[in-house]
Amino acid sequence: MRQKHNTPEGEKRDLKAEADQLVRNIKRQTRRKFNAEEKIRIVLAGLRGEDSIAEICRREGIHQNLYYKWSKEFLEAGKKRLTGDTEREAGSNEVKALRTESAQLKEALAEVLLENRLLKKSVIGDGPLGERGDI
Repeated sequence: MRQKHNTPEGEKRDLKAEADQLVRNIKRQTRRKFNAEEKIRIVLAGLRGEDSIAEICRREGIHQNLYYKWSKEFLEAGKKRLTGDTEREAGSNEVKALRTESAQLKEALAEVLLENRLLKKSVIGDGPLGERGDI
């Protein structure tokens, strides 16, 4: 008959914590996000031709298919920009200014509509014998 070996509770918690940490580290390494600057740097390194694409991909920890996808997107975006096919994206300051202006215009429109409605009511109310007529 097999005997069960009981481990102390503290040791169980330590092993669980180590296992959880290992899983978190593996997940972090498998799904790395690259920002635009990193993608451009990697694509430009490949376009320079100093190292092979395979070497660059190994060094950066990416698959070659991902490199070629980024390269294609990079070149197509440059081509569109040079031909003028793309619109310039607004910066955050411009967006804030446009939102402020939009809010002010909406407020002004609401005031004008309210004033218009009040004027219509006053004109209609001043009809014969103070009766309200239809518009």
